Amino acid sequence: MTELIIDSLQRRMAAMHGLYYQATGSMDISHVNHVERDGILPIAFSLFHYTNMEDASFMLITGVAPVWNDDWQSRVQVAVNDHGKHRTVDEMVHQRIGNYEAFCDYQRTVFDRTEAHLADLAPAELTRVVIQRPFPPQIDTTYSARVAGPEGITVLDAFECWLYQHGLRHMGEIELGRSFVGLSGMTS
Repeated sequence: MTELIIDSLQRRMAAMHGLYYQATGSMDISHVNHVERDGILPIAFSLFHYTNMEDASFMLITGVAPVWNDDWQSRVQVAVNDHGKHRTVDEMVHQRIGNYEAFCDYQRTVFDRTEAHLADLAPAELTRVVIQRPFPPQIDTTYSARVAGPEGITVLDAFECWLYQHGLRHMGEIELGRSFVGLSGMTS
């Protein structure tokens, strides 16, 4: 059964990453940095937020440090050097990507690393607890805390909540943002 779960998770993550590649491949910097109106986050927010959160979450799941560092920041040149999880919309409406090609390189680096890890994931890893109960305040109010079992958030919970479900949520925002700039959605 665990092999089926891993296979499904591998396919779903690759498909979701494929949607991100399709989105980034059919947009340019003017699309991602477009500001529809006050209070509406640009596509740049959703793209960077999700990719940077996948990068940071990977560390919680595996113990391997994120790839995002000062060098990536100097290449990608995001206006707000933060994924924004604990920031307000008023702060994050200023998110812009300065070098779109470099961002796409960063995104591919993060996504490739996740997929490589999933390709080698041992079935026993799925049940390993990455955050035990009781949860710290920053975790206690999250969706993953609602999903977690009695022991806490497992590797499977983390992949499902932090990466897959979170990624699809932001892909929905990206598809909506694409409609603001005259581009079509990518799924039906």
